[in-house]
Amino acid sequence: MTMPFYVPPEQVMKDRADFARKGIARGRSVVVVGYDKGIAFVAENPSRALHKVSEIYDRIAFAAVGRYNEFENLRVAGIRYADLRGYSYDRTDVTARALANTYAQILGGVFTQESKPLEIEIVVAEVGADSDSDQIFRLTYDGSVADERGFVAMGGASDAAEERLRSGWRPGMTLAEAVRLAVDVLGAGENGERRTLDEDQLEVAVLDRERPRRSFRRIVGPVLAQLLGEPAERSSDAAASSPQPPPPGPVA
Repeated sequence: MTMPFYVPPEQVMKDRADFARKGIARGRSVVVVGYDKGIAFVAENPSRALHKVSEIYDRIAFAAVGRYNEFENLRVAGIRYADLRGYSYDRTDVTARALANTYAQILGGVFTQESKPLEIEIVVAEVGADSDSDQIFRLTYDGSVADERGFVAMGGASDAAEERLRSGWRPGMTLAEAVRLAVDVLGAGENGERRTLDEDQLEVAVLDRERPRRSFRRIVGPVLAQLLGEPAERSSDAAASSPQPPPPGPVA
């Protein structure tokens, strides 16, 4: 009689967590940053067809890193959940908190019951009436939920990215400042090297609290280029418009 092969449960969970973390680390990062008029999503994504950032409902958006087919299934499931709840009750009953709890149950169930965990990490964000009521929820591969305030970075070297965000972010930033900070974080390598990311390598979207109902919009083309190049233009414009001192007169 052969003895059954035994693996301690904690070892199984550790192996699954290591497997999921390695898969997520191979993906390009996503940065979510709050600014004065909403929440900005900036992802390193050269593809124009496969999105990492998408709209879920009126004031709710979704961002993810990891395996595309896995987080795309969750995105579609979230849209169906939001549409059904909004149709059955009221549009205001669809909240990021409820959606995050639903996603947590799915991720946790797969992590504990399936042989392979989902190699993804996601953010569900909802823009409120003011910056204090904005909500950003980060969900990891095992179903853990974290209520983030102000900013969050996912994928790749997320710990180092969050340190840079913590040192550079402040409440009340403009959209241009928030986007430039996110791009600076995405372009910073682990060993100190810097990469220059232009608009063709970026996917940028916002939840704009000033829009009447559907707050989500993508930022592309000249608008994105203007945001990325605003500091130099603004400084040169300010220098050109600032009054010049009069030439010195004759010495008495």
